Amino acid sequence: MRKQSFDSSRFKHASEQTCGAHGRPPYFRPKRLKILVAITGASGALYAQRLLDNLDGREHELHVVLSNYAQQVINEELPDGLRLPAGVRTHNLKSMNAPFASGSNPPDAMVVIPCTMGTLGRIAHGYSEDVLLRAADVVLKERRKLILVPRETPLSLVHVKNMELLLQAGATILPANPSFYANPKSIPEVVDTVVARVLDHLGVPNRLVPRWEEEKE
Repeated sequence: MRKQSFDSSRFKHASEQTCGAHGRPPYFRPKRLKILVAITGASGALYAQRLLDNLDGREHELHVVLSNYAQQVINEELPDGLRLPAGVRTHNLKSMNAPFASGSNPPDAMVVIPCTMGTLGRIAHGYSEDVLLRAADVVLKERRKLILVPRETPLSLVHVKNMELLLQAGATILPANPSFYANPKSIPEVVDTVVARVLDHLGVPNRLVPRWEEEKE
């Protein structure tokens, strides 16, 4: 990725911001995380790819599971296929032998990116017919972090009500709505404005995009 230069003094990179007396960047979490990345058949496979590109298998325990239709979308949108970081473990959608299928061994966080409205609705209503849906159910009931990244527009009342249920259950709804104040110059840079927010909510420090600095009085 090309290094960007920005003239505005309002922007700071994550590494330049501090939080508290320890000088740690925002959302800093020193522990090794067990992270499950679930990819569904919504358009936006590049969001999943850029998230995986910015997760280090040496620092975190990474797992990946794909929905039935995800591979077809990946074939259309990622000509070179899905690149997986070293050390990642992949899981069969129909196998319940994955460790995170049980509440006794849940992941610290699960990201469904991109998330179809069908997947979101099934999670909201507790359907668990495959390991992706079961894992989301486990994450919610064990009070771990569930981040859903829907990419759908417009939204129907059914979609909104399903999101309401999930918010009440403790999930984070993080729509794939990119920002443009940092003047991204390419599609990956636009995608990274969303991925950076996902990493923030996972607790993974990142420097993908400049941050908005609090205005000085």
